[in-house]
Amino acid sequence: MRYRTDPKSGNQLSALGFGCMRFPRGLGIDLEKSEKLVLEAIEKGVNYFDTAYIYPGSEAALGEILHRSGVREKIYLATKLPHSQCGVYEDFDRIFDEQLKRLKTGYIDYYLIHNIADANTWKALADIGIEAWIARKKESGQIRRVGFSFHGFQSGFAELLDAYPWEFCMIQYNYMNETYQAGRLGLRQAHAKGLAVIVMEPLLGGKLAAGLPKKAERLFAEAEPERSPAAWALKWILDQPEVTVVLSGMSARAQLTDNLRAAEAFSAGALSDSEREILGKVKAVFEESYRVPCTGCNYCMPCPKRVNIPDGFAAYNASYANGWITGMAQYVNSTNALRPDGSMRVSNCVRCGICEKKCPQHIRIMDDLGKVKRRLEPVGFNALIKLAGRVMGAKRKD
Repeated sequence: MRYRTDPKSGNQLSALGFGCMRFPRGLGIDLEKSEKLVLEAIEKGVNYFDTAYIYPGSEAALGEILHRSGVREKIYLATKLPHSQCGVYEDFDRIFDEQLKRLKTGYIDYYLIHNIADANTWKALADIGIEAWIARKKESGQIRRVGFSFHGFQSGFAELLDAYPWEFCMIQYNYMNETYQAGRLGLRQAHAKGLAVIVMEPLLGGKLAAGLPKKAERLFAEAEPERSPAAWALKWILDQPEVTVVLSGMSARAQLTDNLRAAEAFSAGALSDSEREILGKVKAVFEESYRVPCTGCNYCMPCPKRVNIPDGFAAYNASYANGWITGMAQYVNSTNALRPDGSMRVSNCVRCGICEKKCPQHIRIMDDLGKVKRRLEPVGFNALIKLAGRVMGAKRKD
């Protein structure tokens, strides 16, 4: 494993970090599978693990794994404060104390204020005393380093960097999002201020690994048959010396193995001109097909009308990337469209707007769901679904 230095603390952080939002799941988090992944990652040198208060079950699962395996002191643990749930000073302690219990630890190495969009958001927290609270927690040793995760616009990022003496930050960054949100400019601004920079969504919610158009997959395969699309994406990020840690949400051993191989092989400045050219071509192909920039983070869920928003967008994008029939099959399966009530179809949307308030990508969800409906629930869709349901019912009776 290669390591990079946190400029503020001198900590040596693994170039590959483990994002715990996408632990393996069944009805809930599969603790046994998750534990195997976590312990193998630690054995192979990964020492930065990231979770959050709002990731369902993630903090508790990670805490149990670290506690019963006795490996808490071998890693740097990062989690996040959901500022939207903090209306008064006492909320900071209430949430933080719960996090310590979930994680079965007495301190957090890297504590982030989750989903900060701009300096005004920070000011609202400062008005109820968060700076004094952080100082108290740092003095007690319960918080070692303080940072923020960013989901706003570039102009807001620069202002936020100056709003508080941050020690690190987390940004969304990948070869498709080079100028999106904080972007490359924000990466360099944070680095210039001496902050460790943690990169999230390096694979755009898996879209740059398993969701590429076939033409893009061929471009990669022809250039380097043994290298996966995910490894290409990681190499692009690890090429940049301003990046301290690249997080990946790994839910299968094959993903962990592939990511470890990339983190061990690729260093800053290793990307060649020919590789940049290939990535440019892939990006152009991907932009033709990728219509809605949804990463599948599920922050918009649950929908009060049970619309499966992330999977609806995934099917819509797939219908352009891999063909309409493929997208339609994905849509029918992911929304349970064959059920009589069509319980998770996008046509259930009543434009309440709750989802848009929670989306870190600032997607115009209501309008884009309308596009999904027009493409994947065309005229005659209901009649076809009813017919398919009757056919399947007849087969089951046979």
